[in-house]
Amino acid sequence: MKHVKKTAAIISLSAIMAVTGCSGNSQDNPKNGSANSGDASSTLHFMTQSTVLAPTDPNDKLLFKRMEEKTGIHIEWKNYTNDIFAEKRNLALATGDLPDAIFDAGLSDYDLLKLAKDGTIIAIDDIIENQMPNFKKVLEQVPQYKAMITAPDGHIYSLPWIEELGAGKESIHSVNNIPWINVEWLKKLNLKMPTTTEELKQALIAFKTQDPNGNGKADEIPMSFINSNGGGEDLGFLFGSFGEGMNWDMTLVGDDGKVSFAANNDSFKEGVKYFNQLYKEGLIDVEYMTQDWNTYIAKGKENIYGLYFTWDKANVTGMNDIYEPMPALAGPGGSKNVTRTNGMGFDRGRMVVTKENKNLEATAKWMDQLYDPLQSVQNNWGTYGDDAQQNIFEFDEAAQMLKHLPLEGTAPAELRGKTSVGGPLAILDSYYGNVTTMPDDAAWRLDILKNVYVPDMKAENIYPRVFFSLEELDRISAIETDLFAYVLRMRTEWIENGKIDAQWDEYLKELDRLGLQEWLQIKQSGYDRNASN
Repeated sequence: MKHVKKTAAIISLSAIMAVTGCSGNSQDNPKNGSANSGDASSTLHFMTQSTVLAPTDPNDKLLFKRMEEKTGIHIEWKNYTNDIFAEKRNLALATGDLPDAIFDAGLSDYDLLKLAKDGTIIAIDDIIENQMPNFKKVLEQVPQYKAMITAPDGHIYSLPWIEELGAGKESIHSVNNIPWINVEWLKKLNLKMPTTTEELKQALIAFKTQDPNGNGKADEIPMSFINSNGGGEDLGFLFGSFGEGMNWDMTLVGDDGKVSFAANNDSFKEGVKYFNQLYKEGLIDVEYMTQDWNTYIAKGKENIYGLYFTWDKANVTGMNDIYEPMPALAGPGGSKNVTRTNGMGFDRGRMVVTKENKNLEATAKWMDQLYDPLQSVQNNWGTYGDDAQQNIFEFDEAAQMLKHLPLEGTAPAELRGKTSVGGPLAILDSYYGNVTTMPDDAAWRLDILKNVYVPDMKAENIYPRVFFSLEELDRISAIETDLFAYVLRMRTEWIENGKIDAQWDEYLKELDRLGLQEWLQIKQSGYDRNASN
């Protein structure tokens, strides 16, 4: 999936985009811990969102049909397509025309705390403790998630989406801007895979000057990226060759637990100097500052990139043998480092219960079903046994296990969008091989990470999903709005014009004026608080 730059900035309810995640959809399953109690008379009113490919009525999905059979609870849905859901949700929240619950709610931490403060949504601590055994078991198995969903006031106001795919450094989220290099061009020009920043520079020069695509035109683009402070298509991966490196929120954690900023150290300066060398040689895409995702992938389909960056090459240049992941490069000092992102398969605000809900018992029963292991797997990816369309899974009765079927050329996001339902779920690493198989695309990516990048990951810690207070979120947002924009502007100017040494001291002073020290203090406090939970 395409990954965009993320920030901790707070966005008002009217501007929030619905969160759908890499996966995350719901379908009921064969073997379940939550059996139908026999009370089929309960009806609840939920609001949700879905893709344009999905049925207009979520109850037409096989997943929800099975959910109703299993729980005896009928859901009346107000369903909106992803593009208008945020607007409709926010209108309902503002006017008080509330459903019993909002499923696949897409609410930010700021929204959750504001809605909890004014009483629009209710705390569900007691409901989880006393009426949701499936979810309670998840929290007992991996206690960190309870700390992560608990607000600063000690209450829980929402149900999360949890998708574990690899753990620690081997998590699928550890690198989001993989550098993909054109190995066909390397082979044609008798070049080896680069192992140092200087070797990469020489390879890019060869890509530019030696017509590796053989069409007699100078149309090759040695290196392309989308300028975004370490986002999924940014060149930020290469900063790791010079030291601590860069990630999408510019938040680094030392092995001693000290939080630092990625763009105020000598390694950042040296990395920018290197990119200036590449720019002066004409090795960087002239559209790097202005191109959007659609332009980026359109050029990628022409296979004219020598090196580019993204989460999954299938999105840009396709699943072929032309591009392979380039390992971390040793910089001028001989060291190399793969900077870990602060990413994980976790979304805090996937479902909330409103103050209008008069049937919390039925709601709890239905919500808990979402966290049955077999149920969660289908929530996330899709269904089995659907005679009307292609299935994601087959169900192995003997093993009581869901096995991924070949996609047969269908785009994963398309098939999952038709049959799954974004919402709360939990898929733990322990489920693979017991409850389900791993998707082929995920297994492929994990293999790349383990073999190519994990050996060079130095940091033992990432910055966790801290649940900040409203006051902290206000300050983080206010600071990051100007701070991050300033870093990107100066990085861009220095890549094109040089002069970073002459302007460095002034740059550091401006970072402090924009609130860097306060930002670091808030981040450190949040990290320490999370570590103590």
